[in-house]
Amino acid sequence: MKVKMLAAATVAAFTLGACTTDPYTGQQKLSNTAGGAALGALAGAGLGTLAGGDDRRNALIGAGIGALAGGAIGGYMDQQEAQLRAQLQGSGVSVTRQGDYIILNMPSNITFATDQDSIQPGFYGTLNSVAIVLQKFNRTIVDVYGHTDSSGDDSYNLNLSQRRAMSVANYLGAQGVDPRRFSILGLGESQPIASNATPEGRAQNRRVEIRLAPIT
Repeated sequence: MKVKMLAAATVAAFTLGACTTDPYTGQQKLSNTAGGAALGALAGAGLGTLAGGDDRRNALIGAGIGALAGGAIGGYMDQQEAQLRAQLQGSGVSVTRQGDYIILNMPSNITFATDQDSIQPGFYGTLNSVAIVLQKFNRTIVDVYGHTDSSGDDSYNLNLSQRRAMSVANYLGAQGVDPRRFSILGLGESQPIASNATPEGRAQNRRVEIRLAPIT
């Protein structure tokens, strides 16, 4: 199971590298040039995945992105957190610090139309701001998680959450964030943060979360 999940993350990274965004429609498109470059850059990471290694960390360090250590970790994440808070103020996206991790919570009502996985055009600017900070602070890995409420079929919700997480990651990748940093996972309704018994609680549970962790 672990190997399958890691392999899926590698395939997702291939997809990220091969996508570009039409500046007028915001739709994701496949770029042969970008796709070929991503496949070449990630070939070694794929072998690392099958061997059970940390493919993202190994690929990034192998590409010359240094790891963080000791006291440098906290300071680096402090700076990244401060810039994310400044960029995302008033956007509806919350920034939460948990130790050396930063979590961005993107409610689905501002990110996607009901039952859709295409990012709403009004949210492009917010994601562009996230991408700017991620490019500047490139010594972090980026986990993108999709979540839904408990309404409807379990398997449908799981698939929708995966597609939404992929849409967010694809968009960030198209803005220049290194695709080797990403892992994408749909969790469906399995991790609620509020009660599904009320409309307000269900609204909170429908979200995409980005977790940033230092490369160590």
